[in-house]
Amino acid sequence: MKEISELNLPEDVGYTEDHEWIRVENDEAAVGITDYAQDQLGDIVFVELPQPGDALGKGEEFGTVESVKAVAELYMPIGGEILAVNTALEDSPGLVNTNPHSDGWIIRIKQSDPDELNALMNKETYLKMLEGVA
Repeated sequence: MKEISELNLPEDVGYTEDHEWIRVENDEAAVGITDYAQDQLGDIVFVELPQPGDALGKGEEFGTVESVKAVAELYMPIGGEILAVNTALEDSPGLVNTNPHSDGWIIRIKQSDPDELNALMNKETYLKMLEGVA
C-alpha cells in the first residue's frame, strides 16, 4: 500500500468522495478511479463497463471494478450520457492499476449539467479527505 505522499493525483481532474476522478476535455469528460482507489483494491482483474448511450445521473452506479480483494461499485461523478467505454480494459483490466488517470480511464461522458463539476474536490481537498480516512 502506498503512503498518501506517494499517490499520483493529477491537478487537472475533479475528485469524488467515492474515489472517482473526472477530467473535462472540451464537450466530453473522461472518468476513472483514483490512484488511491486502485491501490486499496489491489490487482484489478475485471471491470464491468456500461453501455454507450446510457444516461445516468450524478451518483448513479455505472459499473464495478473487481480485484483479487474485493468488488467496488463505480459511481457517476456528474450526470451525463455514456459516449464511450475503455474496451482495452476487457483484455487488460490492470491498466487501471498501472495508469489509473490516463490509459486506465473507464468511461467518457457528455455532461448533462456542467455546474455539477463545482461540487467536486480539487487535489488539495481530496488529499485532506484521504488524510482523514487513512
